[in-house]
Amino acid sequence: MPLEHFRIDDRLVHGQVVVGWGQPLQLRFIVLVDDGVASNDWERELYRMGTPPEMELLVETVDSAVARMPEFTARTDAGMLLTADVATMGRLTAAAPAIRDVTIGGLHHRPGRAACLSYVYLSDDEAAGLGAIAARGVRIAAQDLPASSPMPLDDLLRERGA
Repeated sequence: MPLEHFRIDDRLVHGQVVVGWGQPLQLRFIVLVDDGVASNDWERELYRMGTPPEMELLVETVDSAVARMPEFTARTDAGMLLTADVATMGRLTAAAPAIRDVTIGGLHHRPGRAACLSYVYLSDDEAAGLGAIAARGVRIAAQDLPASSPMPLDDLLRERGA
C-alpha cells in the first residue's frame, strides 16, 4: 500500500498518528509537509525524535512535496502525508491530483474557530478552504482514529452551522 493517507492535523507527528494510525495501517513512512518546519533544523529534529525508528520521516516544503509526489505514490510500503492546516493541504491538492481523499484528524480550538466535533474546530476561511478542496473532487472526512466512523465534510459543516 503506497502513500494513500492524507491527513490534516495541527499537531502533526504525535501519538495518535504514530500509534493510533501507524500501527493498524502498518505505516512505514510519514511525509510531513510544512514550509516552516522544513526550514527549521530544530523543529525537524524534534519531529524526527517523535517518530518511531521503524518509520521514515520525510519533511518537505509544499513545493518539494508536489515535486516528489510521484515518488511517494510509487512506493510499495504504506505511508501518510500530514499537514498542520487546511491552507497547506489546499495548496497540495491544487498541484497534486493524486490526492483523492483527505482526513481531518485534529484542528483544535483557537479564537475564531467554531466547534464541529470535539477534535475539529474550523474558522470561516478553513471551512471555505475545505469546500474548495472538495470542489476539486477530493473526498474529505473527519476521523480521529481508523476504528472510528468518518464524518463527511457536509455533515461536519452542518455541525459547525456553516
